[in-house]
Amino acid sequence: MEVDLSPKLAKKVYGGNGGSYHAWSPSELPMLREGNIGAAKLALEKNGFALPRYSDSAKVAYVLQGNGVAGIVLPESEEKVLAIKKGDAIALPFGVVTWWYNEEDTEFIVLFLGDTSKAHKSGEFTEFFLTGSNGIFSGFSTEFVSRAWDLDENVVKTLVGKQSGNGIVKLDGNFKMPEPKKEHRLGMALNCEEAPLDVDIKKGGRVVVLNTNNLPLVGEVGLGADLVRLDGSAMCSPGFSCDSALQVTYIVRGSGRVQVVGVDGRRVLETTLKAGNLFIVPRFFVVSKIASPEGMEWFSIITTPNSPIFTHLAGRTSVWKALSPSVLQASFDVDADTEKLFSSKRTSDAIFFPPPN
Repeated sequence: MEVDLSPKLAKKVYGGNGGSYHAWSPSELPMLREGNIGAAKLALEKNGFALPRYSDSAKVAYVLQGNGVAGIVLPESEEKVLAIKKGDAIALPFGVVTWWYNEEDTEFIVLFLGDTSKAHKSGEFTEFFLTGSNGIFSGFSTEFVSRAWDLDENVVKTLVGKQSGNGIVKLDGNFKMPEPKKEHRLGMALNCEEAPLDVDIKKGGRVVVLNTNNLPLVGEVGLGADLVRLDGSAMCSPGFSCDSALQVTYIVRGSGRVQVVGVDGRRVLETTLKAGNLFIVPRFFVVSKIASPEGMEWFSIITTPNSPIFTHLAGRTSVWKALSPSVLQASFDVDADTEKLFSSKRTSDAIFFPPPN
């Protein structure tokens, strides 16, 4: 499989005083197109307002930094206004209209990962804005909009033409946006930094898995996700997704090394991962990571809405522990003593291994 798997940083697509929108391009990260995956980031400055829009792709949003407000309108539903903060994950199915606002000094940054299999362009999100210089209604004639909204044409011209911003604008500091409602978060958002841990290994790492059990809307999105925090110098066991899911990984914090091995035992990637990098592991390829002394944290989506099924190739739950001693001897072409030494190691259930003493 001759595809460049090197991790990449997002590039700015548009923006201004209110903030900016960044995306990963399939021309630079070919696995986006191969896997029908889109990836982008929204960064809002204080009083930055991302105008209402919908997308051609279902997504999972993850708040990387800051606090903000999100407006979400599911098809034929009322607007939900959510207070969101770092660590929040939100499932955004097809047809959902969203807006985003930051009223605080700290930059508010949201990551979007999603499925582009039904998108206009494979590997890219296309957004359709309701207002602004590139809004949908700027393309209709005044007559059509006037009849649709039952308004005088002069009023229509003001509504359609007054907002000169494109995608993101900066509001006056005294402008009052809708107040978030606590009850609107129910079933809409899950904070991965506060949720119960699915895996917790001392001096190894921790995992929170996002699935239909703790956030049912991911079933409509068709994606699962997880937040992994690997302690300093700890290792994530070599393994692969055995339900044919792709692993799309964004490095949230820290750094570390990664190796990916594919067909015929070829190492197809060996590099250092840093915060802001996005990389994709192809189906059935084996991946392993070792964190730097500062540790490493990443957010991943898996192209299945349920808990992903991984086969690990180290540790007590690995396939090695299931195979018969004689099979191991024959496979490795070693004697019984070497096989016993191999089988006696890594006897815990851990998928994260602390650094050597």
